[in-house]
Amino acid sequence: MERVYLGLGGNIGDMRANLTVAAQRLNEAEGLKVVTKSSLYATAPWGKTDQAEFYNAVIACDCLLSPRQLLSLCQSIERQMGRERKEHWGPRLIDIDILLFGDRQINEADLHIPHPYLEQRAFVVIPLLEIAPRLKLADGRFLADLPSARSVTEVRRLQKNF
Repeated sequence: MERVYLGLGGNIGDMRANLTVAAQRLNEAEGLKVVTKSSLYATAPWGKTDQAEFYNAVIACDCLLSPRQLLSLCQSIERQMGRERKEHWGPRLIDIDILLFGDRQINEADLHIPHPYLEQRAFVVIPLLEIAPRLKLADGRFLADLPSARSVTEVRRLQKNF
C-alpha cells in the first residue's frame, strides 16, 4: 500500500458539490481509501487566466492500485461526472490529478509523477501542506521549502473539511 496525493479542482457548476462527489467516488473505489482531505480553497485560474476562479482541494489516499490503474480510475470518474476535455487548461467540471504516488518518479507520455506543475501551483501546494506539513519530495526537498508554499495570497480558504 502506498500513500498517494490527489488534487481536485473545477470551475463549472456547483464546484463544492463536484469536489465532494469526486472524493466520495474515489473513496468508494476498490483499492483506494481516502485518509484525509484538505480544506476547500478558491483560486484564480492558472495557465489560461480568462475564466472563472477554481475551487481546489487535495486528498491523501492509501492505494493498492498501480499508478496506471489510478490514472484510469481518475479519468473514469471525471468522465462519469461529465468532464469533457475541450481546451487545455480551460474550464472544467472536475479535474483529478495525481500529484504524488509514494516516492515514485514516472515520466511517460501520459503519466508524470510527481505532477509536472506541482511546484509552481500554490493552489496545490498550500492544501497539500495543510494535510502533510512535513512531506518530503522524492528528490529530498521538503514541500514546505518550495517558493509556492509561501504564496498564501494566491489562495483563499473557503471551508475546512469540504
